[in-house]
Amino acid sequence: MSLAPKIIVADDDQALTRTLSWILKDNGYEVVTVPGGENLIEHLLADQFDLLLLDIMMPKVDGLQLLERVKTDYRFKDLPVLMISSMPPEEATVRALGLGAADFISKPFRVRELLARVKAHLRTGRELNQARAEARSRTEMVDILQEVTATLKPDEIYQILVRRVARGLRISKCSILIGSPDDESGTVVAAYENPMLRNLRVDLRRYPEIQQALKTSEVVLIQDVLTDPLYQSVRTEWESEGVTVPTRSALALPFQLRGKQVGVFFLRTTAEDAPLNQQDVEFADQVIKAAVAALEKAYDLETAMDGQEHMRHLAETDPLTDTFNRRALGEKLVQEMERAERYGTVLTCLMIDIDNFKKINDDHGHLAGDRVLRSLANLLKREQRAVDILARYGGEEFVLLLPETGPTGARIFAERVIRRVAGNDFGDSGRVVQVTISIGIATYPDAEITDADSFLKLADTNMYKAKADGRNRFRG
Repeated sequence: MSLAPKIIVADDDQALTRTLSWILKDNGYEVVTVPGGENLIEHLLADQFDLLLLDIMMPKVDGLQLLERVKTDYRFKDLPVLMISSMPPEEATVRALGLGAADFISKPFRVRELLARVKAHLRTGRELNQARAEARSRTEMVDILQEVTATLKPDEIYQILVRRVARGLRISKCSILIGSPDDESGTVVAAYENPMLRNLRVDLRRYPEIQQALKTSEVVLIQDVLTDPLYQSVRTEWESEGVTVPTRSALALPFQLRGKQVGVFFLRTTAEDAPLNQQDVEFADQVIKAAVAALEKAYDLETAMDGQEHMRHLAETDPLTDTFNRRALGEKLVQEMERAERYGTVLTCLMIDIDNFKKINDDHGHLAGDRVLRSLANLLKREQRAVDILARYGGEEFVLLLPETGPTGARIFAERVIRRVAGNDFGDSGRVVQVTISIGIATYPDAEITDADSFLKLADTNMYKAKADGRNRFRG
C-alpha cells in the first residue's frame, strides 16, 4: 500500500497530461489522470486524493462548473484544487478562487514553480487534516473518558476502551490482554471483534510483539508481520502449519496500574486496512493513559466491595455447613413473606430435623456428627433450586424456604429428600452411618401464620408431629 501523496489530474491535453504525470511521479507522487475531466466525480468517490489539478478550458466539460460541483460536495470540501489554464490570469484567478480553488497556475507553466505550488498545497492540506484529526482526537478523548468514568467495573471499562479505540482508528481488531513479563500465556479480557469474549487464555509465544512489550515496557509497532524480523520464528511456524494469517500490522502498547506492568493494548490491521502508524500509537497511548486512573479506582472499589461481600458472607453464614445462619434466615424469611404477599404467591417452609442425632454423636463421636451435618447440608443444596433458601436453624435443625411452592409441591420435594437421605451413607473410613430426617411443612398464607415467628412455629410443630408418628417422614 503506497503512502505517497495521491494527485488526480483532469485535463484534455493528453501530451500535457503525460508530461504532468511523468514530472509528478518522478518527484515521488502517485498520479491518476482523468482525460477531459469526464467522470471526475466518480474517480473522487472511488479513492482518496490529496490534491486535484484541474484544467479550466476543456471541450466536453467546463472546468469551473466542475470545480463548483467539487467544492459544494461536503465529501470533497477539504480537497485542495489547483487550477491550470491558458485563460488570462486575472480573469481565471478571480473566478477560480471565488469558487473555492486553492490556487491558479497559467499555461505554459514552469516545472519548478508547479512543483513548489503542489508541495505547498499538499503541506497545507496535510496540516489542516492533522489539525482536524487532533481536534477530533481531543473530542473523542473527552467522550471516551466520560463513558469510562461512568462505569465502576474494570471489565466494562476494558470493553469501552477496545470499542472506542477500534472505531476511532477504523480497525477491526483491538483487544486488551492481561499478563506479566515472565508468563508464557496471557488472558484476553476484552476484544472488539468478539464482545462476548471474556478471560481467554492465549499462548504469548505466538505474539512476539506482546512478549516484547511486556518485557521492555515499551511500545512495539510492527508495520508488516510478513517482513518484520521479530516475526521470523512465528512465520516459520505458520508455514509449517499451512496457516494464512490476515494480520499485516500490529501494535502492542503496554500499560501499568499502580506502577506495576499488568497488560497490553493490542491493535491489529489486515491487508485491506491502512497500516498502523505513529499517530495511531499516540492516540491509543493517550486513551490508555487517561483510562488508567479510572481503572485503578474501579479495581480499588471492586476490592473494597469484595471485602464487604466477604464480611457479609461471614456474618450471615453458618461456618460448619456453609448455609445461611439463623440471623440471616430471619431477614430472608421476612423478605420472602413480603414478596409473596405483594405478588399474591405462596411460600413454603420446611423444618428439617435429624432423627436421633444425639445417638449419632454418642456412637460415632462429635466429629462424625459434624460430618453428618455438613453432608446433609450438601445433599439439601443439591436438591434445592436456585431461588430456594437453606439455613441451619440450630443444632441438627435446618430450614428450607421454597418460594412459589404450594403444599403439593412441598410434599413431593420432602418425600424425595427423605428418600435420598435414608439411602445415603453418611459414614467415613468404612464406618457406616445411616441417617433419617423428619420434616414439618408450613405454607404461607395460612390462618395460623401472622408473622415470621408464627410461620417457623407452625413448621416446627408439624415437624414434631412427624417425629411423634415414627420419624423418617413429613407432616404438614
